[in-house]
Amino acid sequence: MSQILEATPYEMIGGEAGVSQLVNRFYEIMDTDPVAVGVRGVHQADLAEAREKLRLFLTGWLGGPALYVERYGHPMLRARHLPFRIDERMRDEWLYCMFKAMGEMNLPKALVDHLEQSFWRTADFMRNAD
Repeated sequence: MSQILEATPYEMIGGEAGVSQLVNRFYEIMDTDPVAVGVRGVHQADLAEAREKLRLFLTGWLGGPALYVERYGHPMLRARHLPFRIDERMRDEWLYCMFKAMGEMNLPKALVDHLEQSFWRTADFMRNAD
């Protein structure tokens, strides 16, 4: 009996190169799109560290190597985001950047639908203000 192995989102997005492309475009959008002015405002002027941490995190979150965990330990997403006021507007601005970046990557619709749901649940879980 043969077993069919399905690709992970990490593999489907293009592995390391795909995650890097997504993260780079995400931060380009955040840095330039007026829709994201609020979420951009809570980041440091230099986005290099945030860019690298998100790249490492997404690599593991999407089913690739656990690079973030290896370097920083458990992500503890909510705890790490508690110092920042995250309301619906901040959540929605973050998601706007991520969804726009994904939309520019020509990914399979099923993958985009899956990731949009997963990102929405995670981003909504980060909210700590009304």
